[in-house]
Amino acid sequence: MEDRFIKQVIEALLFASDVPLSETKLSYYVDGVEIRQLRQYINEINEEYNANHRAFMIQRVAGGYQIVTRPEFSPWLKQLLKGKIKTRLSQASLEALAIIAFKQPISRPQIEAIRGIQCDGVVKNLLERGLITIAGRAETVGRPLLYKTADEFLRYFGINQIDDLPKPKEIEELIGQGKDLEALSLSLGQRDLFGNDIFEKETAEENSEEENFKKIDASDDEA
Repeated sequence: MEDRFIKQVIEALLFASDVPLSETKLSYYVDGVEIRQLRQYINEINEEYNANHRAFMIQRVAGGYQIVTRPEFSPWLKQLLKGKIKTRLSQASLEALAIIAFKQPISRPQIEAIRGIQCDGVVKNLLERGLITIAGRAETVGRPLLYKTADEFLRYFGINQIDDLPKPKEIEELIGQGKDLEALSLSLGQRDLFGNDIFEKETAEENSEEENFKKIDASDDEA
């Protein structure tokens, strides 16, 4: 096949797929094109997009490639997809997710020890949304479940692989006194692939849970 047609095939595959396609899969579908050549084709496609001021590009996400719209067009996309865009993460969920991302695999008691507050509802919400998954059990008393990030986490934040997250040394530079959780959260970035602000007020369920936990603490102190 000619180079131009091969690039069209790559575009067609990525356009039709609702999940990122790995280099291995793309290579298989495009008549066994070598991965090195495949990368070159993708770079050339993106260069053509840039030269022609296209509103989209090919981006590496969750270990594969996906066609995504450019962030500057998010205001118009929000209008188009109003009511259909997935619910954004609350501050509580983002904090817990940040802890899991940097400390994985980690148990719920360990997450609560870092956050300083109960997080059953938050962990359940992250599991239901597919952002985290169970990674086994800890070899400690009670053998609590361990959690780690799932592929959906990478897709949600537009990250290619976990190694792309800031390194511990970089996190330490972000951490100030009393701002450790904020620094962890900010290190994940504040926008998803749609360009939406991923911070929002806590959900009623999570807020209620945390308020109840505080009331229990207060009652214990008075006792």
